[in-house]
Amino acid sequence: MRWGHRLPRVSWGPGLGRGLQSADERIPFLIHWSWPLKGELPRGLPRAFVRHRGSSAGSGPPSRRHGSLFQGTSASEAVQHHRQNLAEWFTRLPREERQFGPTFALDTVHVDPVIRESTPDELLRPSAQLTLGHQHPLAGLPPLALSQLFDPDACGRRVQTVVLYGTVGTGKSTLVRKMVLDWCYGRLPAFELLIPFSCEDLSSLGPAPASLCQLIAQRYTPLKEILPLMAAAGSRLLFVLHGLEHLNLDFRLAGTGLCSDPKEPKAPAAIMVNLLRKYMLPEASILVTTRPSAIGRIPSKYVGRYGEICGFSDTNLQKLYFQLRLNQPDCGYGAGGAGILITPAQRDNMVEMLSRNLEGHHQIAAACFLPSYCWLVCATLHFLHAPTPPGQTLTSIYTSFLRLNFSGEMLDSTDPSKLSLMAYAARTMGKLAYEGVSSRKTYFSEEDVRSCLEAGVKTEEEFQLLHVFRRDALTFFLAPCVEPGHRGTFVFIVPAMQEYLAALYIVLGLRKTTLQQVGKEVAELVGRVGEDVSLVLGIVAKLLPLRALPLLLNLLKVVPRVFGRVVGKSREAVAQAMVLEMFREEDYYNDDVLDQMGASILGVEGPRRHPDEPPDDEVFELFPMFMGGLLSAHNRAVLAQLGCPIKTLDAVENAQAIKKKLGKLGRQVLPPSELLDHLFFHYEFQNQRFSAEVLSSLRQLNLAGVRMTPLKCTVVAAVLGSGRHALDEVNLASCQLDPAGLRTLMPVLLRARKLGLQLNSLGPEACGVLRDLLLHDQCQITTLRLSNNPLTVAGVALLVEGLAGNSSLTHLSLLHTGLGDEGLKLLAAQLDRNQQLQELNVAYNGAGDAAALALATAARDHPSLELLHLYFNELSSEGRQTLRDLGDAAKGRARVVVSLTEGTAVSEYWSVILSEVQRNLNSWDRGRVRRHLELLLRDLEDSRGATLNPWRKAQLLRVEGEVRALLEQLGGTGS
Repeated sequence: MRWGHRLPRVSWGPGLGRGLQSADERIPFLIHWSWPLKGELPRGLPRAFVRHRGSSAGSGPPSRRHGSLFQGTSASEAVQHHRQNLAEWFTRLPREERQFGPTFALDTVHVDPVIRESTPDELLRPSAQLTLGHQHPLAGLPPLALSQLFDPDACGRRVQTVVLYGTVGTGKSTLVRKMVLDWCYGRLPAFELLIPFSCEDLSSLGPAPASLCQLIAQRYTPLKEILPLMAAAGSRLLFVLHGLEHLNLDFRLAGTGLCSDPKEPKAPAAIMVNLLRKYMLPEASILVTTRPSAIGRIPSKYVGRYGEICGFSDTNLQKLYFQLRLNQPDCGYGAGGAGILITPAQRDNMVEMLSRNLEGHHQIAAACFLPSYCWLVCATLHFLHAPTPPGQTLTSIYTSFLRLNFSGEMLDSTDPSKLSLMAYAARTMGKLAYEGVSSRKTYFSEEDVRSCLEAGVKTEEEFQLLHVFRRDALTFFLAPCVEPGHRGTFVFIVPAMQEYLAALYIVLGLRKTTLQQVGKEVAELVGRVGEDVSLVLGIVAKLLPLRALPLLLNLLKVVPRVFGRVVGKSREAVAQAMVLEMFREEDYYNDDVLDQMGASILGVEGPRRHPDEPPDDEVFELFPMFMGGLLSAHNRAVLAQLGCPIKTLDAVENAQAIKKKLGKLGRQVLPPSELLDHLFFHYEFQNQRFSAEVLSSLRQLNLAGVRMTPLKCTVVAAVLGSGRHALDEVNLASCQLDPAGLRTLMPVLLRARKLGLQLNSLGPEACGVLRDLLLHDQCQITTLRLSNNPLTVAGVALLVEGLAGNSSLTHLSLLHTGLGDEGLKLLAAQLDRNQQLQELNVAYNGAGDAAALALATAARDHPSLELLHLYFNELSSEGRQTLRDLGDAAKGRARVVVSLTEGTAVSEYWSVILSEVQRNLNSWDRGRVRRHLELLLRDLEDSRGATLNPWRKAQLLRVEGEVRALLEQLGGTGS
């Protein structure tokens, strides 16, 4: 997942002169470049551009050159109004960019990709083999800065027409946007007037005649009065023609006649041809952007300079982009201005880890060669670490990523089929991706790639489409593998993209067996003629006594039904494969998929395998997640815009097949990381009814040891928060939870009967959340385990408020929570406010004799308390004996556990005490634990010496052995 400074693709449509649409109606950043904009920018200096690696011009404001064409007040105001309208339109953010914070602006994040000059011979040289390597600047041809595009060429000739070309994802739209905004903000003084045209917009007009002046006036109303001055503007007038591949240009005189009058109506394509011929406005400067396959549509004699947009070929450019985008001041804010969950230190650490991974993991650096994938990296990191906007999923990020790059893109505008580029990619790259997933491989030979690309290609038109795809989009998906041992093979630029495309290939129904293909054709044929044949046979059967005719009629009705069953069996097989992939036992002890994604981008800390070293077995755990996500209504709507529609009926039938398989295999007890993956699948699916039915049998939520990030808390709350059945146990021990995570999980915690929150570093602030939880009228918690959290006295003061108003809690563990004497005294004073508590564990809290005795006395008088744990506190021998005597004297009241012995016998709770020690041996203070164990061992020895009962002696010896074993683990003598 890599995305970069690549801003969303401009996709300007045909809605000229209509009311202004909302920014969300059409995703691309510039939605309709050439719309007459009414609003004005505020007077004063525009937001400063942070420019890196060159600029379109010098940093100073435009100097008023002698002989300016627009010195008149009205002309000057028209140009200024034009600047303001363009700037307002080009600075609008799409929905995908708003996730980065309420004040995030693309103006502040700009890194120019590398542009290298190329020659016509190099462009038109045919490639004899499948080449996917990204080209780097050649020796002797230094990279071009934007300010150098219109400099004289090597022979000193003036350059009037520049063609910039690049494959999908290299940043063509971004460069255009930067040049336009540079001009709007006065940083392009060489041009007094800039007029941008979207070739996609012009192509939508068809052959309807319109003059150049009409095209400009319709799109830029303020320029109407200065149109007569265009002819005299010369090279100070710049036309920008973005997306030339959308126009079918014919430079033959027989196809497009000569025209020099900007007021003469012609087809838009004819006007562009005459502009490029330099027959109309011959002195004007022209900048053209296009995909590589359309370069040949302009004869080279009309082009002064070719420039290839090469992306971020320098790792330093990638790092610069990540630093600028990820270090935005409000990058950690949630939607709607939610509280900051990412501190500046965390952002810096994330950028540092990403930089180190770029340096050491060459495959990631190769992926970030394309600016688009740098954007995807940032969007994925933001999704993983920042507050998640409602409804945003990993699948929606990838779908939006493809929409930003492929929206409105046809494979070849000259082809009558008008096939969308994304649909072609889903068919070819999806096939390769799915074959890789099904055979569990991520490395592909040239033959593998070629066979998928050329499958079913038979006609000349199909070969032409394949040629266009290879030139324009193949490198967007595949890159040469740079890992040792796999040279000469190809990989998907981002591993997750392989799983996404494989899932897309399945849900679009592109995977068909031979039986399905033949059966579909037969069924369609029978369906077309079946009604007519049935009518004829019905008449014949009435006239002639032919008994075989009814049988034939029934057969005609059965054929489509049989084919439907074949398709249904295929869906069930796909669902079975998906569910088996989700619940593979080999993956049970992997990290959850979200941590795997984070590690693939940021790397891992500690002595793990080298990032370039392949794992022992390829894991495709995202494949099922993407399958579920692509079936959601939102993603289906976006895919329909890309020319990849998923029929609602197909989505429903696929969902039913998946539910059937999940119902059978989803009842098994899963390890914590796999259980989170299962919940993440439901989160991606975004169907609460489906999830409620499948997860209705879930009674235990065990996520112990899973690092619960804000995203994971959101996932669990979204999937399980709306359920109605109670959860017998929710185990969130060692999950690195914080108060914000607890608040997010509140709907799930309200359904829990047993709640484990041990080892989470929860402090007093978290106790405020727990107080609210206990006081909630829907709370049904009976057991709450808070051991090994630094609650302190301040936290317990909040907890007792919750205990006072709670009627469900019966077991509370506050073991090793830093209460001290003051905390135990506070509990003693407030204990009578709760009348349902049956067991209270305050062991290992550093309390002395007086505080422990006060709590034990309060427990003795409590109406329902049965057991009080006080072991491992700082108790003297006399204090322990006093507590034992108090427990013995309170017949039928709370028992006090302070040691492994009760008189000369072993305490019935000895195993509870030692199991707690064993479980926390690595997290507790070893010296302190050793001292307490030695005291317990002395008690055991004294009790053994004081009894003559051989059975008791044997029990005491057994427990002594357990204690000595623990002491040996701690480094003590154990003797």
